[in-house]
Amino acid sequence: MSMDPIETFRLEADDLLDQIEQGLLDLTHRLGDMDLVNAVFRALHTLKGSGAMFGFDALAAFTHHCETAFDRVRKGEVPATAELVSAVLSARDHMRALVEDDVTQAHLEAGEVLLETLRAAIEHAGGGAPEATPAAAAASAERAAEPASAGNGWRLWFRLPANAMSNGTNPMALLAELCELGDASVTADLSHVPPLETLVPSELHLAWHVTVKTDQPKSAIEDVFIFVMDDMELTIEALDGESASVPEEKEEADAMPVAEAAPKSAAAAPLSDVSSGDGRQAKSAENVRVPAERLDELMDRVGELVIAQSRLSQIAATSVELHLRSVSEEIERLSGELRDTMMVLRMVPVSTLFGRFRRLVHDLARETGKAIELVTDGESTEVDKTVIERLADPLVHLVRNSIDHGLELPGDREAAGKPRTGQVKLSARQAGGEVIIKITDDGRGIDREKVRAKAEASGLIEPGQQVSESELLQFIFHPGFSTAQKVTNLSGRGVGMDVVKRTIESLRGTIDMVSKPGEGSEISLRIPLTVAIIDGLLVRVGEGRYVIPLAAVEECIELSLEDDLRSRGRSFISLRDKLVPFLRLRDLFGTGTKPDPHQKIVVISTGSERVGLVVDQIIGDHQTVIKSMSKLHANVATFSGATILGDGTVALILDVAHLVAAGQQQEAQLRAAG
Repeated sequence: MSMDPIETFRLEADDLLDQIEQGLLDLTHRLGDMDLVNAVFRALHTLKGSGAMFGFDALAAFTHHCETAFDRVRKGEVPATAELVSAVLSARDHMRALVEDDVTQAHLEAGEVLLETLRAAIEHAGGGAPEATPAAAAASAERAAEPASAGNGWRLWFRLPANAMSNGTNPMALLAELCELGDASVTADLSHVPPLETLVPSELHLAWHVTVKTDQPKSAIEDVFIFVMDDMELTIEALDGESASVPEEKEEADAMPVAEAAPKSAAAAPLSDVSSGDGRQAKSAENVRVPAERLDELMDRVGELVIAQSRLSQIAATSVELHLRSVSEEIERLSGELRDTMMVLRMVPVSTLFGRFRRLVHDLARETGKAIELVTDGESTEVDKTVIERLADPLVHLVRNSIDHGLELPGDREAAGKPRTGQVKLSARQAGGEVIIKITDDGRGIDREKVRAKAEASGLIEPGQQVSESELLQFIFHPGFSTAQKVTNLSGRGVGMDVVKRTIESLRGTIDMVSKPGEGSEISLRIPLTVAIIDGLLVRVGEGRYVIPLAAVEECIELSLEDDLRSRGRSFISLRDKLVPFLRLRDLFGTGTKPDPHQKIVVISTGSERVGLVVDQIIGDHQTVIKSMSKLHANVATFSGATILGDGTVALILDVAHLVAAGQQQEAQLRAAG
């Protein structure tokens, strides 16, 4: 199954748009950094060319104007300003819309409005008080020092590498750009074309002599070859008042040194961060773009293999055939290695998630008038791609709330003895089979009295009822709960935080919050590294078998029949001087069987909350391949999925978050009754 070329372009365009956005966001902090200006210009240039190649004419035409604006900055004609960068950021959003959707009249009208904003930003930058940055001034001076070509033009010879066309370079497009600079004369150099019997049709063997009558500087010629400069051979000479005619091909070919490399001046500052051609080819060879659905399909196959291997191990364990046992052990080793490799393939760094928040914070700072700094830490931490995708929306809600409710306006921060710029920090680290993501701000913190008043008004707690700080803060995640005094574009409707909690719990994760008045708040998300294959604790309740995610298990203790009878009516155990509620799964599942004489309590936890689960038998560790529940069982909250055991039977996977919540609710009812 080959990929649609248009879809391939859209994928590559997404990468380019991300490069443009990151470059622009960096530029807001370093307006004089010409390397960043050049990087954004090159990405815009590539997007324009690729869009035109694949028939995205509206995209190419619109991007051309943004490219022109950055070309003026690159040449030192206008300085980079915050207004100009903001205008191109808005234009970048419009480019994404042109890539993803069919072009409508509304798109074209919106594009015109954005271009007017861009023109105004350029005029303000060029004619206003701000002077050109030192880097821009230096670039301008360097270009001013170039030969002016005496009003005649330039003579050049160039030869592209043999694999140029197979790598996507169109020499005719380069020649067309040269012709746009002025009156041009082009002659092909055939001296490098091999005999017909050795000619490779897919390779490029031509070179070209070009004479251009123009008053453009030498840098304008070099700009035509900006993306292929490192791989090609190029010489440029001023006409110096000579006739613009091109000498006979043979004479010119003899005069031009065939193997002469591009002069160093030709590959100067504009290409400071472009790698060599060999480096680019090596990089493209090291990375292969694979559709996500293929990885998901491969993950399913590996899961089936793990299940089949488990069944084979059971059969081999009961067999006297040594050869069968040997083969079973070998397959177990290989399937384990394949599973581990597959898990690594699905892992992506958290930086792909954190990177998108730079733009969000930039926009919110402009919208709210607050000075905000985004700090990230642990971006190399890797998580399953499915987890990354499902975490995006919850993190958006949390960051927006930190900025709206937490961070103060610059004047208020100064009055409180804080820096004018507020800080939001995103951090990630791995702890065992989990990743811990924290969202921290240094704002005003959460007003506990407001939270309590809102909780009492909503009937969540009784007036004067004693609740711990962690329990009080958890009310923020209750549906419809908001302490905002007015509804804004950012928050105030009481939706969002409850969705955050549901999403985190659907990932078998937990969410905790800590807040200090006047110092800020910290929200911690604990998420499993993967949602495909987990380590589980296999237990028996009655005649059925169930899996408890091992990451949630704290310890296992014994509950004798006498203790079970004695604890009926209160369902508490004393664990290191703390009372822990427990649930009898036998009663919860309605097994209708008598309890085993030596039952076990599996203590599970989500954050600071703990609950015991009474089971009849602990069978042991089990490599669990998670299968989703059908739509018919969507409302069965006690289970989060199912798995197939080695003997072919099905075991349900317990939803830890739901069971802990049920245990805590039972505890609250018993305390209220007592």
